[in-house]
Amino acid sequence: MYFDMKALSPEQRSNLVHSTVIPRPIAWVSSCDGSGAVNVAPFSFFNVMSGDPPLLCLCIGSRSGEPKDTARNIIERGEFVVNLVSAPMAGRMTVTSIDFDAQVNEALEAGLQMLPGQQVSIPRIASSPCSMECRVRQLIDIDGVRTFILADIVGTHLCEEAIVDVTRMFIDPTSMALIGRLHSPGWYCEVSADFQMPTPTPQAWQSLKAQGREQELLAWREPSTSQTGAKERC
Repeated sequence: MYFDMKALSPEQRSNLVHSTVIPRPIAWVSSCDGSGAVNVAPFSFFNVMSGDPPLLCLCIGSRSGEPKDTARNIIERGEFVVNLVSAPMAGRMTVTSIDFDAQVNEALEAGLQMLPGQQVSIPRIASSPCSMECRVRQLIDIDGVRTFILADIVGTHLCEEAIVDVTRMFIDPTSMALIGRLHSPGWYCEVSADFQMPTPTPQAWQSLKAQGREQELLAWREPSTSQTGAKERC
């Protein structure tokens, strides 16, 4: 079935995108207003865009036709922290997604411990397995109420359990027990299993074809269990 986006209602367009582009990583954003009041909120229209320079993007919608507190804070301060969400922190993350009034401290409501940033004046969530300190590179006003944010990652706090080799920067992502966003209402998934599928060289691919074995890769299916086994969680 084909869907012409222009023919759909705003709600239909949103539901279609939310339910098909999955799983989406969750940016648990901490930010501050001009007076220093802390705001914490999760957003799943988020991803990294480049490794070098390290860049991420984030799109923040509106609340009753007005920019959300996080967007206003980022526009005003030019910096923020993206904290990733582990499975044990899912409930606290959900509390921070409640539509509180602007004066409510979400971190306090969710019982979060906040620690100061190293290169930004915004605190990070202490229990997050990975927190990325960010500075705004570019802001794009999409329609007056939605803001697209492109930011430089200037520093990263990572839990020790995830670091396999600090010199070569080998990271074990499954040890962070991260969760991803699926669809509404309130569906998520846990990154709990991994598999390895190296990309063959052109020569290896031609060798498979010459042996009549290309279907081994074309019809590949994910192993039923992770090859790396259970790993310690952060």
